[in-house]
Amino acid sequence: MSSTTRGFRLHDELANIITNVADRVELQIADLVEYDGESWPLSVLSMGSAEPGAPAVAFIGGVHGLERIGSEVVLAFLRSLVARMDWDLSLQALLDRVHLVFMPAVNPVGLARMTRANGQGVDLMRNAPQDASGKTPFLIGGHRYSPRLPWYRGPAAGPMEVESRALCQVMREHLFGRPMAIAIDCHSGFGLRDRIWFPYARHHQPAAHLAEAFALRHLFNTAYPQHSFYIMEPQSLIYSTHGDLWDHLYDEHQATQSGIFLPFTLEMGSWTWVQKNPRQLFSLFGHFNPMLPHRLERVLRRHLTLFTFLVQAAAAHAHWCPDLRTRAQYQRAALQRWYPALV
Repeated sequence: MSSTTRGFRLHDELANIITNVADRVELQIADLVEYDGESWPLSVLSMGSAEPGAPAVAFIGGVHGLERIGSEVVLAFLRSLVARMDWDLSLQALLDRVHLVFMPAVNPVGLARMTRANGQGVDLMRNAPQDASGKTPFLIGGHRYSPRLPWYRGPAAGPMEVESRALCQVMREHLFGRPMAIAIDCHSGFGLRDRIWFPYARHHQPAAHLAEAFALRHLFNTAYPQHSFYIMEPQSLIYSTHGDLWDHLYDEHQATQSGIFLPFTLEMGSWTWVQKNPRQLFSLFGHFNPMLPHRLERVLRRHLTLFTFLVQAAAAHAHWCPDLRTRAQYQRAALQRWYPALV
């Protein structure tokens, strides 16, 4: 098997997933990553409404190659949608009203090598050009010392990595310019709880759409009170970082677009898997991924409700987004919860 063929393995797997619905799902290659003589495609799938004014939701995985579970939960949701497209009338009606895009392997070289960084040693989630305005934790917040150290941002004068540029361009093409756009980027590795983070990571000021984020949180908690295992919060409440891609895209959207853009990061609490199976401590892969089959299956189904909810909420955004009358109430409630010093 040639190196190029190995590089295209995931792309071919995606093509197989959508074989029976290929007339309703578009599979493209956003760009190619060249590494060690191999070509690795950055695959993108899209489905649903082709109307440019339709709301949109993006499902992202594999930004950190070591956190393979992020890619796997995105693929699990994609397979579920594809399996239901022929018979699920409610799904068919939903897809008539919302546009979906999937990028399950943003860092294919990292996924293949089981490394957090890409093939150049760059942490893609620290690779955007903006610097944090406050203090960041040493190394973890992003640095430019050496690609031999984790959390390396890349050279200061250089362009963003091809993977980062491709992800940003896909978001511009599929999410920008819409009345409502939601992105969920799937990671693992922080704590015992599943967290849903949103901008900002680079400073401790509230994002412009804080009220909308709080309204979405309230909507989910009301509809699914048994899913209280999620903690939703701005990332900077935990720690600040340089070069966060979603901060970069959110600021760009704010500067150039109208409409609402809500980028979220699902940070799956991998310490739970280690706690239940301490042998995973002896494997770096085990620090970030469930290794026992039954736990993997549990994680793959755990987030399907959240993903389905995000699609439904985007399609129905006019029915829950704060209006002029309620926005001040949501804004104040959000500030009280996340930024009490500003109230």
